[in-house]
Amino acid sequence: MITTDFVPGSPCWIDLGTPDVRAAAAFYAAVFGWEYESMGEEEGIEGGMLRKDGRTVAGLGKLTEEGARSAWMIYYCVADVDAVTRAVERAGGTVRVPPTGLDEWGRMAQYSDPLGGQFAVLQPGKDTGAELMGRPGSLSWTELYTSDAAASKEFYGGVLGWRFDDMELPGGAGTYSTVTPAGLSDERAQGGIMGMRTEDLALANGRPYWHPVFEVADCDAAVAAVTGNGGSVQMGPEDAEGVGRLAVCLDPANADFVVLAPNPS
Repeated sequence: MITTDFVPGSPCWIDLGTPDVRAAAAFYAAVFGWEYESMGEEEGIEGGMLRKDGRTVAGLGKLTEEGARSAWMIYYCVADVDAVTRAVERAGGTVRVPPTGLDEWGRMAQYSDPLGGQFAVLQPGKDTGAELMGRPGSLSWTELYTSDAAASKEFYGGVLGWRFDDMELPGGAGTYSTVTPAGLSDERAQGGIMGMRTEDLALANGRPYWHPVFEVADCDAAVAAVTGNGGSVQMGPEDAEGVGRLAVCLDPANADFVVLAPNPS
């Protein structure tokens, strides 16, 4: 369960890099009811905040990295971004964006894991992260697709202090590892790691990739909004035993995300 009670290792922010900020804002408004607030286009800033019922859920910005695909970036809360950066390098990861100050909002950095999966961290300052999580229209889970689940668990466990619990998927579909921050109970599981064949990771040219799972009240209605506004569906909608009804989707720029209507608790 993801909450806004951020602890080290827990997701605290997400943002989307997209080639067309206004088009992306319109798409996600149609799917999740998000409202877009520009940071100041008159000053040449192409991006802003996405809000649900007045509370911030994510950031949105112009994709500027040459050759990069449009994708959601997940940020994890850390107490010391410099220490995490050293741990990433010792564990064979790559620093994509070195520790950077965000004025009173804290410090951030972005990395690639040893297999190429991209993620980020935030050392909170005045702003601790998103104002809404774990509710309809907001982030409720994070998921890594990787060609080497064991190596991924070793890396992220060492860098972010996560613990893992393995479960066998129905029908021999493989093993799914849930992710929980150190020292927290199973109820605070926040994501999962799924081993896949390299050829099934075509969206990221064979590299691992993280994607967000957004909670919705009605999965089928969310899927209809996705396809009715220029997006597409990779899988589903389908029922996942003990989890809920979900679908893996792409927005019009091919950024991937999941919509999930969880089973009643």
